[in-house]
This record gives sequence, C-alpha cells and structure tokens, in this order.
Amino acid sequence: MIPLIPDSRATEHPLSEAERSRYARHLTLPEVGPEGQRRLKASRVLCLGAGGLGSPVTMYLAAAGIGEIGLVDDDRVDFSNLQRQILHGTSDVGRLKIESARDRLAEINPEVRVTIFETRFTAENAAAIAEPYDLIIDGTDNFPTRYLSNDLAVLTKKPNVYGSIYRFEGQVSVFAPHLGGPCYRCLFPEPPAPGLVPSCAEGGVLGILPGIVGAMQANEAVKLLLGLGEPLIGRLVHFDALAFRFREIKLRRDPHCAVCGDSPTLTKLQDLEFTCDMNPPSLPEIDVHQLKDRLAQGTPFVLLDVREPAEIEVACLPGSVKIPLGELPTRISELDPSAETIIHCKSGGRSAKALQLLLDSGFTKACHVQGGINAWSKEIDPSVPLY
Repeated sequence: MIPLIPDSRATEHPLSEAERSRYARHLTLPEVGPEGQRRLKASRVLCLGAGGLGSPVTMYLAAAGIGEIGLVDDDRVDFSNLQRQILHGTSDVGRLKIESARDRLAEINPEVRVTIFETRFTAENAAAIAEPYDLIIDGTDNFPTRYLSNDLAVLTKKPNVYGSIYRFEGQVSVFAPHLGGPCYRCLFPEPPAPGLVPSCAEGGVLGILPGIVGAMQANEAVKLLLGLGEPLIGRLVHFDALAFRFREIKLRRDPHCAVCGDSPTLTKLQDLEFTCDMNPPSLPEIDVHQLKDRLAQGTPFVLLDVREPAEIEVACLPGSVKIPLGELPTRISELDPSAETIIHCKSGGRSAKALQLLLDSGFTKACHVQGGINAWSKEIDPSVPLY
C-alpha cells in the first residue's frame, strides 16, 4: 500500500534527539523506522468529536507522534462523560471538551500541534476545516455528522476511519472509494427514521468499549499514513465485548451509491435535517413546569414512561406507568384511549414517537413532555439523577 504521506513531505520533518528518544520503540521497528516516524510527524489528522471515541483516538495518535491533530467539538464536559471519555477528568466538568482535550494531549506529547475547532461540523464549514488534513477520523455519535463526514471524505478523496459504539458492541472500518473500497452510504444509503435508533445516552454504553474501538481506529489511521499492512478498506470489523468475539464483514461498493457511485447524484455537501432526538413540531407537548403544575393539581391523568427498565432504575418519576417504547405496540391495550395521557422519556425523542403511535391508535387526549426526565432534573428537581 502507498503511504498517504509521501517521501518529499517526510524529509521536511527531521527528528530531534528528544523525539528519537520518545519514539525509540517505533524506530526499532523495521516497518516504521526513522523514515516512518518522519511520515507521522509530517501527517495531519482531523478527528470529529472529543468524546468516547475521540479520547483514545487522539491520545494514541498524539503518543505516536502525529504532527498535527485537528479536533472538532462544541460540547462541554459533563459528569456522565467521565465513565468513558478519558481525555477529561473530574476537574474538567463544565469546560469545553476541546480545551480539556488540548491540555491533556499536550501533557501526553508537547511535540504535537493540536488545533481546536469549537463549532458544530456542518456543510458550510466542513470543507474549510478538513482541507489541510490527510485523513478524517469519525468519532461522532449522531447520524447527521456521520453522513456529512462520509460525504466530505468521498468528495475530497480523504480516507474516512469510521467507528461506532452502542451498549456492548462496536464497529470499525475505513471508507475510501478512491482507494478501491465503498463508502458509508454504500452500506446505509439513508439514515434511519428519527427516534428509531436510540442514542448511546439512551441505550447506554460499556465505558471500556470506546477505548477498544477508538484504539482500533487509531491503528488504522497509522497504517494508512505509513502504508503498512492491510487497512480495513472493503471490510468492517464488528466487536462483541460480552462474547469477546470479532467478526469481519466484507463490504462492496454500491455502483448506484448517491455519492461514490458510477453516476453520483450528491455532488456537494449538505446537512441532513435529522437528529436522534428530533421532536416533530406538530405533536402536542408540554414542558416540565406544566407537568409540575398538573401533578400539583391532583386531577387524574396517566404519566407514561417509555424508557427502558435499566434507565428507570437510575431515575424515575413517582406514579409513572412503565411501558418501554419497543413494547408499546403490543401493550397499548393496557392504556385507556379516553384518559389523558402524558408521555415522557429521557429527552423527548422516544416520547414523541410513542405519542405518534397513541394518536394513530385513537388516543385523543395525549401529549408528551419536552426535554423528558433530564429537563425535569435540571429545571424542577435536581435530586433526580441525570444520566
């Protein structure tokens, strides 16, 4: 495989004596050696996200001696991040993730330049942000950015090192049509319907899992930069942490793919009008203050909680009827269509989907709670745990 970083760039980045000492275990590898380490020093990698996957990815790339790491994120560190996002510590709670990440990476390797972008990655700014970088690492947790990073990588002919995690399972691949493989849209031409796929925040994730998957992403990035081994182009590795089993899936390019197919229809970047917690604006809803007033009035109504049992063990509103969203179609007969029904979940996505189901089934006095139990915790009762 041809290295992404050519000899001409590598020779422009000699190693100092301190760097030779730092990277000694690389220099003694015949497959890397001083030439390979100079390639890494000359390389520029863009990582989207400074969370669960971005943490191990950037930490290992910094330790490996990548010349510049670009980091895109506009979120702040929350206590619930600390279980898996090892870039950040307890003292960083409330800080911008990119600032916390920059400081942590500087401690790991001050020789590495860390360029931070405090912004949401959009079709408007994506090309300009990615332009100087050699490859893109997808450490995102939402479909709009995942599709955008894929389309950007295809249109700019940059490899896209993909990773995803959910509960106890993870996936890794390299999407690079210009190197002979498929892209993400070849597998998933369109995103799932809003609310159909729960986020990691809703479904949970084993804290160790992103470390495993992120390390594999970093490994693929280094291989591509150095031209070593067999990158995961045309292959997807699925990891089951509970069974500790790896499964490889062969992937093929779709000749009808909208972005990398023989006659592509998507020739410029565009933002998907989609989020994992999208609430259709036409559905009747109340906020948590209105829910508090209703509870105080004492007039009867059904408070329906459509979260999973494990979530309910973490936080619960008294008096709730508990039916997980996935079971609601078969258990809807347990509810009275004529009764006033107020639905809530964690943040509003699943309750909106449940509400639509009830409205379609003849419930005439139903609504859902904007922001869910997390909004209740933040605005009404801080003793209810956030998760």
